[in-house]
Amino acid sequence: MSTRIPLPYSPKVLELFRNPKNAGHMEDATVKATAGSPACGDMITLYLKIDEEEVIEKATFESYGCAANIAAASILTEIIKGRPIEDAWKITWKQISDELGGLPAIKYHCSILAVGALKRAIREYYKNRERPKWLPEKPTQEELQVLEEEKMIELLYKRFSLKQG
Repeated sequence: MSTRIPLPYSPKVLELFRNPKNAGHMEDATVKATAGSPACGDMITLYLKIDEEEVIEKATFESYGCAANIAAASILTEIIKGRPIEDAWKITWKQISDELGGLPAIKYHCSILAVGALKRAIREYYKNRERPKWLPEKPTQEELQVLEEEKMIELLYKRFSLKQG
């Protein structure tokens, strides 16, 4: 018998986990970016198709992880489709969590990773283009959060592996 207590996911999280929107690889993506760690299993790769006016025409994702991870990536793609890149840049992990009807605190990192992948994709898009004034030169707090999450996950995984081995 399992001693694990199921997490209190919202109906929206469960729906998007069972029926994710925009899941899959995009062959003709303008840009792609990944956030997460293969060590813990929570990873999101985001693909964006961006038009000449810098509007996100299409967004898809590949996810390796839990229900909250899949739902966060799915809702993010729904939110950013049809938006100018500048508007998409302003999306926060809290907005993603709120759109999902809330996430358990232990799963906030899933919305942080989704937004982190988005911000990395936008930075990648401007890598060989003129950086717009709205795009900060230095990483934002949310971008730094993703880096911290990834480092922490790697560290915890290494410690756990040493104890098991």
